[in-house]
Amino acid sequence: MEPMDDVAPTLPLHWPGSRFRPPVPDPADTDGAHIDGAHIERDGVPPPTSPEVVVRVSTRRRKTATAFWEGPRIVVVVPSHLRGPARTEMVDWLVGRVLAKRPRAGASDEALAERAAALADRYVDGVRPTSIRWVTNQGKRWGSCTAQTREIRISHRLRAVPEWVLDATIVHELAHLLHADHSSHFHQVADRFPRQREAALFLEGYSLGLGAGE
Repeated sequence: MEPMDDVAPTLPLHWPGSRFRPPVPDPADTDGAHIDGAHIERDGVPPPTSPEVVVRVSTRRRKTATAFWEGPRIVVVVPSHLRGPARTEMVDWLVGRVLAKRPRAGASDEALAERAAALADRYVDGVRPTSIRWVTNQGKRWGSCTAQTREIRISHRLRAVPEWVLDATIVHELAHLLHADHSSHFHQVADRFPRQREAALFLEGYSLGLGAGE
């Protein structure tokens, strides 16, 4: 279950006097839907910082379409009768709505590295990892740093948190490049980020919420 998703935007297929209007809830779920393998591309090439988009066709839906996060990708559910340009327009609009709610969720590893470099220059003496990337296989930790290889991995679950919480996590892992343990020297570096302890409290509550949701 993806953490802290906003309510999935749902777009009515037809309404009088307006091309678009704010989304309305739909009690229909995605049971019976299947993945048709469609992906959103621009000029045949997916944007480098865009998440994967999967379109599912549902025979249960008649008047609405919806989109939501499923792990690191966006799933769009549309009625089976909606085809061609109308389906493309619907999918594009819903994907835009979802990304607007969580713009950083589509960020690439390259963008994450740029963010880490800026934070390192400000708080961690300009250190650099050999790599920093999003991963989906860290269910128990928010981030990890391998001292031997100087590689940092950030859990995809942090795509949904406020930016200052992500920044605190990145600074925490960067500090491990200077001090591999959690000694007082490590905390002196990590705590240079002014909201480090506040972020720890946020993540503690966030973790409890994820557990309740699962």
